[in-house]
Amino acid sequence: MADLKPKHHSDAHRHLGVLPAFPFYGGPPVNPDTTARATIAELIADLDAEGTERALVIPNYGVPDPSHSFALNELVVEAASKHERLSAALWASPRPQDAELTEKALSLAGETGVKALKISFLLGGAVDDPESMAQLDKIFAAAKAHDLIVHVHTSPGAASDIDKVGQLVDRYADETPIHLVHFGGGMSGHIKLIGGRFFDWIESGKKVYTDLTWAIGFAPHWLAKEINTRGIGGDRILFATDQPWGDFEGEFYRMIAATGDSELSNMIFTDNFERLYG
Repeated sequence: MADLKPKHHSDAHRHLGVLPAFPFYGGPPVNPDTTARATIAELIADLDAEGTERALVIPNYGVPDPSHSFALNELVVEAASKHERLSAALWASPRPQDAELTEKALSLAGETGVKALKISFLLGGAVDDPESMAQLDKIFAAAKAHDLIVHVHTSPGAASDIDKVGQLVDRYADETPIHLVHFGGGMSGHIKLIGGRFFDWIESGKKVYTDLTWAIGFAPHWLAKEINTRGIGGDRILFATDQPWGDFEGEFYRMIAATGDSELSNMIFTDNFERLYG
C-alpha cells in the first residue's frame, strides 16, 4: 500500500471537542470516542502526525444533549481563524426545541474560515416533520446566503436513512450543495446510491457530495468502478476520517485500495477538498 500513497491528502470531515461521558444503551457512562481532542493544538499535532495538509473541522457530537455540540461552535471558528490549514463547519439542528441555539450558530456563518453547516437527525427531528422543516428552511437559507455546504449524517433506518435524507437533496440541492456523510452509512444506503440514485442526482444537476467514512468494504471498490464506467461522480467524493468516531488508517487505506494511483485518487484525496473547502 505504501507505494500507492498519494503525495497530499486533506480530511473533509473530522470533529473537535470532548464530550461528557454518557450511559449509552442503558449501560454505564462511557466515552467511546477515545481519540477526541479538546484543543486546537492537539488537533494540529494529529494532522502533522498523519501528514494531513488540511481539514474541515466540525464540533463533536453524539450524546443526546446537543448543547454540548453547540458550545463547540466557537472553538471550531477559532481554529479556522487561527490556522489556514483548517476550515470550520458549524453545528446546527433541525429540532424546533433547538431553534434559539441554531439561530446563534447561524449568526457565525459569515465568520472567517466557515465553509459548512452540519446537521444530524440522530438526536431528533425528521425531514418530513413540519416543525423540523421550518428549521431546515432557515438552515439551508443561511447556507445559500453564505455560500456554505450542508453536511448531513446518514445511517440505515429511521430519520437518517438515505430514503429520508435524500428528500433534502430533492428539496434543496439545486441551489445549495449537500454533503452526504457516510455515503448512506451501511449496506442498504450504499446499494441504493451506487446502484443509481447518486448518479441520477448528479445527472439531474443536484449539487451532491459525499465521503465514505464507515463504508462497508465492497462500497469504495464498486463506487470507483461505477465512476470509471459512467464517467461522472469523481468530482463529488472526498476523503474523510470522521475522527474520533472513525480512524485515520482504516479510512485512508480503504480508499487507497479502491482508487490506487489514479486521477480519481488525486481528486478524492486533494482536489475536491480544495475546490469545496480550501
